[in-house]
Amino acid sequence: MVEVEALRAEMQLERDPWPTTRAGAEVEVRAAASEEEIMAASALFDHPVRAAWAERFLAERNHHLLFAYADNSPVGMVSGMEITHPDKGTEMLLHELGVDEEHRRRGVGTVLVRELLRTARERGCGGMWVPLETGNEPALRTYRSAGGARESDVAMVVWTISAPGSR
Repeated sequence: MVEVEALRAEMQLERDPWPTTRAGAEVEVRAAASEEEIMAASALFDHPVRAAWAERFLAERNHHLLFAYADNSPVGMVSGMEITHPDKGTEMLLHELGVDEEHRRRGVGTVLVRELLRTARERGCGGMWVPLETGNEPALRTYRSAGGARESDVAMVVWTISAPGSR
């Protein structure tokens, strides 16, 4: 089943016009190029963006941050990180997806996920994955519409080392 879904996702990447949302609206997707650009889109993130962290993120060659723009305003973002493991090779971890409230359910998230998948393929990643809460139906719908397949139910275990902002 996973192989069929992966093949379908690959075919989608090759034939879909870019970047048009499900609602037919055009969005411009581009990689973050500066700390200022990230700061200007801070409303799309879960927590306040810190300039030093944005700078550090951009400095990492294997970190990727894409923004979707509508009418020159950021309306969505997706971040990913390439992770290499001795028995799995290099994979893309989709770390976070955020879409402005007014632009949700229009396909912006799907466009962003597909663009990150395209980046992963161009960078030689063997796959892409995302951890998420099993009850997060909007996210699951977005990831399925971008060609992803739910593999299993998982538990997430978290260690808090320091409070955000204390580093």
